[in-house]
Amino acid sequence: MNDVQTKPDQMTGDDVLVSSLRQQNVTHLFGYPGGTILSLMDAMYGQQFELILVRHEQGAAHAAEGYAKTTGKTGVLCVTSGPGASNAVTGIADAMMDSVPMVVFAGQVGRGALGTEAFQELNVMAVTRPIVKANYQVRDITDLQPTITQAFELAQSGRKGPVLIELPKDVLDETTQFSRVLDSPTSPAGSPIDTSTLQAGLTALSHAQRPIAIVGAGVGAANATEAFNDFIHKWQLPVVATLLGLGTVATTDPLFLGMGGMHGTYAANMALADTDFIVNIGSRFDDRLIPKRDGYAANKTIMHIDIDPKELNKTFDTEYAVQADAQAALEIMLASQAPRPETTAWRAKTQANKQTHPTRAASATAQSGFDPLAVIAAVGEATSGDATVVTDVGQHQMWVAQAYPFSRPNQIVSSGGLGTMGYGLPATIGAHFGQPDKPTVLFVGDGGFQMTSEELDVISAENLNIKIFLMNNHALGMIRQWQDEFYDHHRFKSLFNQQPDFEKLAAAYGLQYRQLSPAASLTDQMTAIFEDSAAMLINVQIPVDEQAWPMVAPGHRNDDMIGM
Repeated sequence: MNDVQTKPDQMTGDDVLVSSLRQQNVTHLFGYPGGTILSLMDAMYGQQFELILVRHEQGAAHAAEGYAKTTGKTGVLCVTSGPGASNAVTGIADAMMDSVPMVVFAGQVGRGALGTEAFQELNVMAVTRPIVKANYQVRDITDLQPTITQAFELAQSGRKGPVLIELPKDVLDETTQFSRVLDSPTSPAGSPIDTSTLQAGLTALSHAQRPIAIVGAGVGAANATEAFNDFIHKWQLPVVATLLGLGTVATTDPLFLGMGGMHGTYAANMALADTDFIVNIGSRFDDRLIPKRDGYAANKTIMHIDIDPKELNKTFDTEYAVQADAQAALEIMLASQAPRPETTAWRAKTQANKQTHPTRAASATAQSGFDPLAVIAAVGEATSGDATVVTDVGQHQMWVAQAYPFSRPNQIVSSGGLGTMGYGLPATIGAHFGQPDKPTVLFVGDGGFQMTSEELDVISAENLNIKIFLMNNHALGMIRQWQDEFYDHHRFKSLFNQQPDFEKLAAAYGLQYRQLSPAASLTDQMTAIFEDSAAMLINVQIPVDEQAWPMVAPGHRNDDMIGM
């Protein structure tokens, strides 16, 4: 408890909420006004608290995700009742799947109208219960401030995720005391680390002949990037990343084999197939990483470190399962005196796989469009591999994972678990606010772009220097690829024979527009794009038949890749 004696202030619930946001050091709030939160909007007006006005509530949730992913802070959004809350559900679910810390404030009809099917009433508590760490309905004004404090602590504790607070309108109209001095944080202590299992796992690792490390988003979430890199270099372990683990180990690191799984690199997937010992830190062994789970672990020893006990032994029986924060576990692992395995021959083999099967697709001809990997690599060169890179979902997402030269944590912002098309554009807004001093780049397909294109207005209104690369193949590329490969080329409703005029669309929102030209130097065009300080929509024509290779078909082994 802080010993400073401060007389509490008497405030309305609306002012308590706004003051609590300041108390939690919230500097960016994404939202949209509505009837049940109009008094809250008025309190923000009175306290001069800035709200970033999105153009759709789904955009608020994704923007909050982008902000949280780039900063490690809690993303915060505010929506009205009924459709305002339901519109945000997709982003809340996305945050839950990707373990993104988030606090959602949702308006609600007054307490007396609850359950009467009043105008814009929705049972938000029931709707969101499966997709949040916790949700609270504030029925007593005296509970408001402590509930907000608890929500922010919970969003960041353990496995991070979204927390929702529902606010009946009449509660916000009441008055209560606001304490300007908070108790010291009392986050629940985690379970003590099972050091004996951790040490036993390292001893077993000493005898491995073909060990690898898998790095997931949990390492970055625990601010354990430096410790993870120290560990893999001390033990000389080749590294495979998940999509959201990219950037933890620099692409240029000799130990880095690339992203593994369905559209992973040849070197990463062969290592996943051939390894005899896996050290998995902060990844949940999802089906995109290991498409064929049956029999996968038969000849492999697994050491799995995850902060969420529910993930341990969920997919595979694990010899060395340790519930722990990645940073805390790595500190113990770095101090271990267990002998290091001899990995020289194994590392040479993994490096040979990188050399003989580099990450390249068959280049497209100038007449039909650009090789997307070449465009992404050129963006990487123009940004010195230091941009905040946001993707939507689809083929371009996989191309970015393969071709951008990631160099730091919190660098890739993408929808991993839920795979939400339309995520990219609003998430880029939050990401830019989170890292305004870094170049901000969005790669988005022509399908996902049209799902949330209204958020272009936010980029214009807020004068955000964001470069949007529209990877335009006139198709739902990943759907089209699957139809070609697994449904006998039945391209049903996956091609866009009709598109908007993207140049006019950019102009309507006051954004600059450019179409990459195959007749000009790609390097020169990128230089001009990134020397310009204005937001820009860049139309990149991609051949409709361009594939995301390699690919591990669902239910196939990691070493059974097509498109090599």
